[in-house]
Parts: sequence; structure tokens; C-alpha cells
Amino acid sequence: ICALLFASLYILCHFIITHFKKHADFAGVHDDEDAAVNRIALGLCTFTLAVALGAVLLLPFSIISNEVLLSFPHNYYIQWLNGSLVHGLWNLIFLFSNLSLVFLMPFAYFFTESEGFAGSKKGIMARVYETSVVLLLLTLLVLGMVWVASAIVSNDAASRQSLYDLWEYYLPYLYSCISLFGVLLLLLCTPFGLSTMFTVTGKLLVKPRLLEDLDEQLSCTRLEEAAVSRRI
Repeated sequence: ICALLFASLYILCHFIITHFKKHADFAGVHDDEDAAVNRIALGLCTFTLAVALGAVLLLPFSIISNEVLLSFPHNYYIQWLNGSLVHGLWNLIFLFSNLSLVFLMPFAYFFTESEGFAGSKKGIMARVYETSVVLLLLTLLVLGMVWVASAIVSNDAASRQSLYDLWEYYLPYLYSCISLFGVLLLLLCTPFGLSTMFTVTGKLLVKPRLLEDLDEQLSCTRLEEAAVSRRI
């Protein structure tokens, strides 16, 4: 069930990305190596978008599945909508979200920008080696910054030794910080988006003329007609 749900989201996200992508970046590539790199980056971005869409739809899916089970408690065909499935989906979404955030998205970006180390043979593997080295250096830089920030905030030996607790502390902390940044960006951009939407809608729609005085319009029309008659 999880595989079917993710496959459906992956296909949907693939159509979305291929609809909005720039054709000059993908369709206009004549080199086989660049075309392969673009296809790999497209697959990684599609996977990340599918995980993000699954994270957005996970809470509505949980609520709807709970309501369906409460409405039809003895139906055999919907017993697969149980708590075990929802719990497993939550764990998978959390795992793939961290994987996409820490590895897949930076790898896709650096992979498209890589050309291979100087003096090495050209090819896909040379780009993979360069991307892996750059991603490793970036990971060490981010972990070092987080470790230094943690040591500055709580100046004790336990905070300095917490670097070894990578999976239980740093990845959830980094995930929470980036999620908080995304929420703040959403709160900042939503009012501007709504104001722009209402401005564009007001320009497109025709305002109703319900409070206009028809007698005044008729008198103005008669005056204009009389003025035109005098000129003639």
C-alpha cells in the first residue's frame, strides 16, 4: 500500500515538474552526458517533491481514514486503513524527508553544476565523485556550525560531546529549524500573495453598476445630444 501510494505521488509530481520546467534546460541538451545528468536530477527532484506532497497529505489522510473506519467499523474491504498503516507512513515520511533534505536536494544541485575533477576522466562517475566530495564537505561544515552553536548556547562538556548523537539529535534539530524557516516564509509571503490575488481579480472582474442614477445618465446623454445638434 505504501509503495502504491508513493508511486501515485511520484507519477503526479513527475507530470507537475515536466509541465513547469524550462524546456531549454532539458530538451535542448544535445550531449548525452548532460542529458543523463539532467534526467538523474529530474528524478531526484521528483522524488523530493513526492515526499513533500506526501508530508502535506499525510494529516488529511490520517483524519479521513479514521473517519472512514469509524463510519464502517465492520467492513472487510477498508480494514487496511488502520493505525499501523498511518504509523508506518509517518515513519517513512520522516525518514525520506530527512534523506531528501540532507542528501538528495543538495546532491541534485551539485550534480548538475559539477564537471569532474581536473585531470580526471570525463563521465558520469567523475561528476558523482566531485558531487560526493562537495556534499561531504558541506555536511561537515553544517555539522560543525551546529556543534559550535550548541556549544556556545550551552557551555558544557555534554553539549560538545553530543556530536556523536547524530541521528537522535542533529538531524531532527536541523529538520525542525528548516521547517520553522519554511513556516515563517509562508506566513511572510501569504499576505502579499493574497493581496496580489485580489488585485488581479479586481482588475479582471467587471464591477456591478447597481448604485448608479439612471436619470442623471439620461440627462447627461440629452445634453450631449443637444450639444452635438448645435454643432451640426
